[in-house]
Amino acid sequence: MITAEGIEAQLGELSDPARAVQEKRYLKSDLRHLGVRVPALRKVAIAAATGLTREEILTLADELWSAPVHERRMVAIEVLRRGVPLLTTDDLSFTERLIRDSCSWVYVDTLAEKIAGGLVTRHPHLAGTLDRWAGDQNFWIRRSALLALLPGIRSGSADLERLARYGDALVAEREFFIRKALGWVLRELAKSDPAWVRAWVRDHVAVVSGVTIREAVRHLPESDREALLTAYRR
Repeated sequence: MITAEGIEAQLGELSDPARAVQEKRYLKSDLRHLGVRVPALRKVAIAAATGLTREEILTLADELWSAPVHERRMVAIEVLRRGVPLLTTDDLSFTERLIRDSCSWVYVDTLAEKIAGGLVTRHPHLAGTLDRWAGDQNFWIRRSALLALLPGIRSGSADLERLARYGDALVAEREFFIRKALGWVLRELAKSDPAWVRAWVRDHVAVVSGVTIREAVRHLPESDREALLTAYRR
């Protein structure tokens, strides 16, 4: 089994100092950056995750995450992502710990959608944890509650009851990352259930943010989209 230090050595061979500087600035990151491109990083992660047991996946992800290096944390997330079929209900708490430690969309979004969302899809009773997340003081956790609904939406088993509750609770949020996430979830749902999204936006048009509504109506029929945006502008 490859070690976290061995993975970092591989990443070092793929580093690009100029890219590292640009990426660190773009992400406003306090971590050390090596400047490894995402496709190359994913290849390292896939090779590292192949053949691992659940325990080995969690151990490797934890060790990778423990160092303040951007690419190590990205590989940790990709290793977990490949291991979702092996993860159990107990591992949602590990995912939550990483989300709380992330403080950036670049880590949170995959952890929330692919890992937490993947676990909730496989173990529906875990959605109760998302209810707690939706009211958490940490806005990255609240964002994660929304994004974890995406796998269900994409698979045709959208949890509309939870989306309605979360939407009602979060629609007036001033935090940009919450407003954007709510819009993304509605935008995705609009591909399969435009009537539900149209009705939700119509009922919340007086309080919804511009960020949310612009995303939410993106895939609605043009007549619905224009009518809702006109109502919002009024």
